[in-house]
Amino acid sequence: MDLENQKNKGVLIVISGPSGAGKGTICKALLEKHPEIKLSVSATTRSPRVGEVDGVNYHFLNKETFLKRIDENDFLEYAEVYGNYYGTPKSNVEEILNSGKDVILEIDIQGALKVKERSEDGVFIFILPPSMEELKQRIIKRGSETPESLMTRFKSAYQEINYVSKYNYAVVNDTVDAAVNKIESILTAEKCRVDRLKETILDSKEDFIHEQLYD
Repeated sequence: MDLENQKNKGVLIVISGPSGAGKGTICKALLEKHPEIKLSVSATTRSPRVGEVDGVNYHFLNKETFLKRIDENDFLEYAEVYGNYYGTPKSNVEEILNSGKDVILEIDIQGALKVKERSEDGVFIFILPPSMEELKQRIIKRGSETPESLMTRFKSAYQEINYVSKYNYAVVNDTVDAAVNKIESILTAEKCRVDRLKETILDSKEDFIHEQLYD
């Protein structure tokens, strides 16, 4: 009964958090360290920008196709933003998960909560800044905010932190390396959960009994 070599379904990892918490940087570092983990590519109806590649940056769809896929229930979540649609294709994610590979969704909080309604076995991780003052400084360092937009973004981030209770795990981004290590520990623990291994254990048990009786 070789459980170690059994292929299990991959883990859906949903990472989000307030603007400035550093979720994008953490995801990039995690994927560089673990190229076997796949990043989900979103679909959109907006036109490609210079240098963007279909299937790499986004799956670029026309509006008719996107709406058809909504009707076919083929998005884990989607939203319309400034006249364009954005969404997470369910069939793409399921294909990767069924191959035994883990998938990361780096999406906003509202999208993550929609995914949670449809994916009971997903792992939802909320990225937090070390402090609100540090969050403010990170937003300022971007250099792209006016005093008014900075205050708006900071207030929004302050409100978004209230959603942390909707997630399975909270990871404080004090340093990127430390945050990545924490996510690695979360994935290790998740892969040892009995409810994830149950079918594999039972199948292996049946194979073992068959071998003893008939071989």
